[in-house]
This record gives sequence, C-alpha cells and structure tokens, in this order.
Amino acid sequence: MQLLQTLNSPSVSSPLLRLPANGGSLSPPPGRLSSGSQTHDRCMFRLQYRPVCSPVVAKAASVEAETSSMSKANAEKDVLSALSQIIDPDFGTDIVSCGFVKDLHISEEIGEVSFRLELTTPACPIKDMFEQKANEVVAELPWVNKVNVTMSAQPARPVYSGELPKGLQTISNIIAVSSCKGGVGKSTVAVNLAYTLAGMGARVGIFDADVYGPSLPTMVSPENRLLEMNPEKRTIIPTEYMSVKLVSFGFAGQGRAIMRGPMVSGVINQLLTTTEWGELDYLVIDMPPGTGDIQLTLCQVVPLTAAVIVTTPQKLAFIDVAKGVRMFSKLKVPCVAVVENMCHFDAEGKRYYPFGKGSGAQVVQQFGIPHLFDLPIRPTLSASGDSGMPEVVADPVGDVSKTFQELGVCVVQQCAKIRQQVSTAVTYDKSLRAIRVKVPDSDEEFLLHPASVRRNDRSAQSVDEWTGEQKLQYTDIPEDIEPEDIRPMGNYAVSITWPDGFSQIAPYDQLQTMERLVEVPQI
Repeated sequence: MQLLQTLNSPSVSSPLLRLPANGGSLSPPPGRLSSGSQTHDRCMFRLQYRPVCSPVVAKAASVEAETSSMSKANAEKDVLSALSQIIDPDFGTDIVSCGFVKDLHISEEIGEVSFRLELTTPACPIKDMFEQKANEVVAELPWVNKVNVTMSAQPARPVYSGELPKGLQTISNIIAVSSCKGGVGKSTVAVNLAYTLAGMGARVGIFDADVYGPSLPTMVSPENRLLEMNPEKRTIIPTEYMSVKLVSFGFAGQGRAIMRGPMVSGVINQLLTTTEWGELDYLVIDMPPGTGDIQLTLCQVVPLTAAVIVTTPQKLAFIDVAKGVRMFSKLKVPCVAVVENMCHFDAEGKRYYPFGKGSGAQVVQQFGIPHLFDLPIRPTLSASGDSGMPEVVADPVGDVSKTFQELGVCVVQQCAKIRQQVSTAVTYDKSLRAIRVKVPDSDEEFLLHPASVRRNDRSAQSVDEWTGEQKLQYTDIPEDIEPEDIRPMGNYAVSITWPDGFSQIAPYDQLQTMERLVEVPQI
C-alpha cells in the first residue's frame, strides 16, 4: 500500500508514466512491484492505461478528424467545380448555379461520387446530355474511380402565390393552344402537342374548353368515355387515354352545350378547377374560338404559363389570330410559338401552296413571337383525328411527328425560361436593403426602395375606391421597412408580404414607373 500512495501522489514523478521509445506497451521498472501482488497488478493496469488517453493522443485524433473534414470539403468543391462547366443552354447558367445538383455524397476511400440532377421538367430535351456530361467531367478528377448520376425532376407546382383551386395546385405549366378562329386545326395541334410532351416523359393532361363543339371525344379513344364524380370530395375524376388525363364537356354525357355565355363560363370553370388532375408537368388547354367572355374568364381564372397560336396561310385567319395575340398580350401571357397549319402539300416532286403563304411569318414578325412551325396538308393527319388516335402516336417517326417533336422541345424550353424569369423577377437584396427588379423579357435591371414600393400600393386599403383619396399616409410607413416575402403572381405581378401582415399585389408595369434608387442605401 505504501507503493500505491507513492504512485498516486502528485508530488512524485514516476517513471511508470514514461512512453517507451519503441512505441510498445508500458512495463514497470524492474524490482519495483512483486509479481504475486494482485493489488499491485491492478494498480499497474491503471497506470499503463492512462497514457493512451493522454491529451497528446486526443489532440492528434482531433487534427486527423479536422484534416478528414477539410479533405471532404475540398473533394466536394472539386466535384461542384467540375459540374459547373456544364451550362444549361436555356438559362445560360451552369447547372450548379441553377440548383440542379442534389444529394452529393463522396466516399474518398474508394473514390466514389454519387449525386442527383434535379431538372425543371422530366421532359427536358437535353437530360441525356446532362447525364453524359456530368459523368464525364466528374470522372476526369484524378481521385475519382466511380460516378453514380441519378436524374430526376422538380415536383409539379405552379409559379403562383395566390389561392388556387386545389385541383390546379400541383400543375407546373398550363399551356393555352388558341387560334381565335374555328376550323384551322387548333384541336389537332393541341392533342398532338400533348401526346408529344407525354412521349418526352412528362405528366400531361388535356382540357377541352370548347363546350359548344368539343373535339376531344372524337380525337382520342379512352376506354371510359364518361367522367366520374368523387361524391365525398365533390370533385371530377378525369378519364385517361395512353397515360394522358382528359376532361371535356363531351365526356360529361351531355354532348354539345346549348346555353348562354355566362352559363358556359361557369361550366368551364367547374370542369377545370374541380377536376382531380393530380401532379402534372403540363396541362394543355384547347381554347374555344374567339376572344369573348369565355376566353377572358379562362385567362383570368387560370395562371397560364404560355400560349401557342395556330393559324392558316389565309389573310382572314391572320386578322383573327392577331386579335388573340393582343388579348394574350394584355393579359400578360407570353406567346411562345406559332403553328401555321395546312401550309402546303407535295405532289409530282413539287410543293404547292393552295392557300398562299406568309400568314404565320407575318404573325411572328409583327408580334415578335420567336418560333414558327409549318404543318403540311396530309390525309393521314386528318384521318388520325377522326380515328381516335393522334398522329404522333400512330406514326411516331413521320414528318408530322418530327414537327410536333420540335414544337414540344420549344414549349418545354420556353416554359422553363418563363418560370425562371418569373421566379427571379423581383427579389429582396438584404445586403443592399433594396428590392431588385428585372421584368421578364427585359434586359433592364433596377433597384427600388422598399418603403417607396409599400407607399405606392393602390389597393382599397391604401386608396379610397370611390373618391380616389389617399388613405395611406407617407409617414405611416417607416423608412427602414423590409419585405418578409416576395412571390410571383403569374406572369404579371408579385405578391409582397410586409411585417404588418399586409399582402401587396405589385404589377410589373407599376414597379417600372416607380422612382428608382440611384445610390444604394448604406447599411
């Protein structure tokens, strides 16, 4: 016991605490402990164990963990730097800045890298190129032995912050196919475009908005030709044909409607907004002819992403189409393509233009619509519309299908651009304490003072609707006010939430007229 006291005494330095030079285990100096003493053996075990957990060893372990963490961070930086070489041609930005790279996992021990590319749509026409390039650029890193790339798409959701009917809350893009004139092949274009998008991997639905003369029941052949009701939810269950969801007044068992305009608007609204569409990447709306109450109701109730215009070569068709383009322009719905139907036919080695030519090109030039597609006069195209099987399904490799494939790629790319522009059109820059504005289809970018935006609200809470008197006073808004949230409202405005709970609708047109910041506020 005397030995124990000596060893445990803090004032006595013991050779038992020395680490051996050869890195072996500790052993007692000869002659200090008797081998037969169990007490001494237990004490010796304690003394031999302590140096293993010494501060020196713990610090070494900490340094090793820190080095491993730094090494992993450098590896992630290498991978992201390599992936940033891939540029999205639609956005003009690398895929890392676009936020496409998700779930990055690195195992340096075996040199394995795994990540997911989440694109804006499953119908992305260059998704295979993205996957190939991602594999190539990461595999070129010297320490990488294996690359695992998984492709996915963003969940279906609209770029809209307002209160939407439940059935429309999980639809990413709503495309209006319009002609404003009957008999030009609008329904043919709408149906074949929808099935082209479905063939590209998208989840698609078609809404036939022509109550007076629904075409969808003739152009497709679903097994169930009647819409069903969900009695509990009081919703409509769409029918399906080849994985595309379909809703038409012709599937309601009523044939064609004989009713006045206001009633038709109500029927269309009910069919569209109470349908259980589920998650859709694209909902194609076959618009009825004209620019009246029904068309305006559709454009105002539904957050349309874009419009495709269908025309024929005649001058008369151009006059009506021009009205439709102006309507979409006023409602801030971008027209992304013009389809000129029944342009020509080929016979005896020559091409004939029976209805003249130039109407589609005139629409493009006059209204600045970026893309023009020509459809020929083909008996098979007309026959497929009557047979219940779309041409792109009946002949997926034919010339007509190739034109629709090009149109589908155009629609996918333009919708992606529009969503990107709208989602980043108005943002709050906290570092500058200013609202940054870049209106879609404009290269101009400018800054606004948050207090100025709040003071320029023109709603009934700020301005008397009857007298026009300003109820919101200048001094009511503090100079240092900051927005809590900014969300897009379709293609024409943003919704700004302020600290007092007020939600302000700020149209792009109004923001462009406000006094702009020349000098950035000092923080």
